[in-house]
Amino acid sequence: LLANLKADSTTKPLLQRCHDLVKIIDEYPAKELHVIFPWLVESVFGSLDGIIAGWNLRLLHSRSTEYNVVMEFLNPRYGPMMKLVYKLQAEEYKYEIPVNYLPGPLKACIQEGVLPDCPLFHNKLQFPLSGLLTLNIALNPFEFFMFNFAFCLITPKNFPPGQHGGSTDSAYFVLVDIYLKYFLPSEGSVPPSPFSDSRGSVTAPSPRSSSVSFTGYGVHSPSLLKHHIFHQPSVNADPAAQEIWRTETLLQMFVEVWLHHYSLEMYQKLQSPQVKLALLQYRLSMSSMPYQPYAPPGSGTLHTYQEPFSPTEEHVLVVRLLVKHLHAFSSSLKPEQLSSSPSAHSHTSPLEEFKRFVVVQRFVQQKLYLFLQHCFGHWPLDASFRAVLETWLSYIQPWRYTGEKTNVQESFVQENLLMYTKLFQVFLNRAVRTDLVNAKNALMVFRVAKVFAQPNLAEMILKGEQLFLEPEHVLHHRQPRGYLTPGQGGSYLSSRQRVVTDMVFRVKSHVYALEGQDCQYKQMFGTDLRGALNQGQLTQLISNLGSSQDDGNCKQLPDCIQSDSGLILTDLGRRQIINGLRRFDVPYQGDPELQPIRSYENALLVRLFYRISCLVNHRLGGHMEAVCSRPDFLGRLGRYYLTDPDWTFRLRQSPTSRQTVERSRQPRLSLRPLASYRTLLLLLLLYMLGALLSFGPASSTALILAGGFLYGLLVALFGDKLKTH
Repeated sequence: LLANLKADSTTKPLLQRCHDLVKIIDEYPAKELHVIFPWLVESVFGSLDGIIAGWNLRLLHSRSTEYNVVMEFLNPRYGPMMKLVYKLQAEEYKYEIPVNYLPGPLKACIQEGVLPDCPLFHNKLQFPLSGLLTLNIALNPFEFFMFNFAFCLITPKNFPPGQHGGSTDSAYFVLVDIYLKYFLPSEGSVPPSPFSDSRGSVTAPSPRSSSVSFTGYGVHSPSLLKHHIFHQPSVNADPAAQEIWRTETLLQMFVEVWLHHYSLEMYQKLQSPQVKLALLQYRLSMSSMPYQPYAPPGSGTLHTYQEPFSPTEEHVLVVRLLVKHLHAFSSSLKPEQLSSSPSAHSHTSPLEEFKRFVVVQRFVQQKLYLFLQHCFGHWPLDASFRAVLETWLSYIQPWRYTGEKTNVQESFVQENLLMYTKLFQVFLNRAVRTDLVNAKNALMVFRVAKVFAQPNLAEMILKGEQLFLEPEHVLHHRQPRGYLTPGQGGSYLSSRQRVVTDMVFRVKSHVYALEGQDCQYKQMFGTDLRGALNQGQLTQLISNLGSSQDDGNCKQLPDCIQSDSGLILTDLGRRQIINGLRRFDVPYQGDPELQPIRSYENALLVRLFYRISCLVNHRLGGHMEAVCSRPDFLGRLGRYYLTDPDWTFRLRQSPTSRQTVERSRQPRLSLRPLASYRTLLLLLLLYMLGALLSFGPASSTALILAGGFLYGLLVALFGDKLKTH
């Protein structure tokens, strides 16, 4: 069967192969399907080393003819692939994955002999005779399928020229969304497997080999995940237990594969002192042994665990999808189920209990914090950083995904204080090194400022910092009294002190869990941070934001002030001109009558009309100024014929002295437009038209002058109203 399928994969199209696989999954027993399952998973998602591309789900879009067939084949509700997974799950089959393909911290811990902190990988190690280099983990069919599905995102692939992943409408992105909505539903519960038989669909894994001994165990917080992984449902277990097991497995697999990437030094920093001591004892015992097992070159050094992890934009977008869905999933818990009383949730389902478990903080917070820190520090200084930024902003605003408009949640802010303060400081350090002349980069700074300017958010962050900086001796002084209830002789004031003490410990435990006990906390509202951006950078940023939101930013004036000498540029205006954001429209500033003669003008007529204009302006200038200064209709008519308001406006929009502007506003007679060849041609056509209508030259001249006068009359009467309209 496997040989036939491999042969068909090179000759048959994908649509035909999917059709054949549906028949095979329905007709063949699990014993034969077990043999083809690893090959089938690899042919769909690609190999773990990236050599085999698989179905290229990251490049498959809805425009493709194969899209619908692939989506139906991998559908979690009724798809043939999931049917195969559940069919094999009932038979307790195991599938091995080399430890080398695990995320760096997990791989390093296993190679050092330390139990990973993720219960998902407990009881899964397989030790062959060849030594540490071929360590494997044995996963059940559902875990194996989800691991390969998650790993498909981070596997480097050689895409065809001109194509690259990263689109949110790709088959892979849509499948992630479908799987999250199916296994972590906001409403209802996860449907039981439609393919399970009478024996059930989830069986207990085989226990860990007794010959394997780890030198130390991390101190893990009690969790539903740990309970269900160690005690998976038996063959006759309640379907609700299977429901929560699949949910936890999918979530843990996504988080571990997509987010668990950093050096072992940071990994050990976040572990308990027992783990650190155990690792030290292990290394000392290994160094004192006369014969040491073979280890890779450089093993045991920090360099070994510095994996070259560079997430792509597509990777970050999928992580953001996960964050948004987890916020919506956690906030879908009904208000009556939020109560801590036993009677309030005695009849709740395992999935509802899982929502009460604060999924985001327990599963995602620590790893996402380090993931974002890595991206903030290593991402290129360009506009593609927007994906990382929006992932961060999505995490720190869970109230956006509650389905209804709610206010900022103080408890979430306190329990995620570093996500607000530390990452804001890292972002600010990045912003000062970014080209803020680029409007897209400036817009990212504006987005962060807008988020942190939400009502009461700054006050909540400040309160969280104050709780963290609460002196330890004050806590010890408060605690004995704080834990006395009114029934034990305490007071309601002491109950309030207990609440405050709990808040302090919650904030401190959060910071120490993410940064370690020896962290040096830098306040977000301290004086050091306030000086990170200087005044020049802020003004430049504001000007760039203003210019990026205007359609005609090049038509706006640079920033300047009006003085007796005209417009004077400010420092901001000079930067706007240097960066090409704004400019002056510099016109001719001399006497309009003395402009150079244009190619469309008759030189003889220009000089003749200039002499006539100068003679009239010299003799009648006072009368013309008196007429134009009148506020009545005659004044408006005189200003229309004897002044040029457009010319005066253009001068005001340029760095021109006030004397030049005032001189341009003086009324004068200008006959130069009559020297234009276009005007002469128009007059010739009008005279020819008059001749055709049997008008003589004198009559045509009178009609032309009358028409010009009537046009000016209409403009004087209705010009202001038309401009206002």
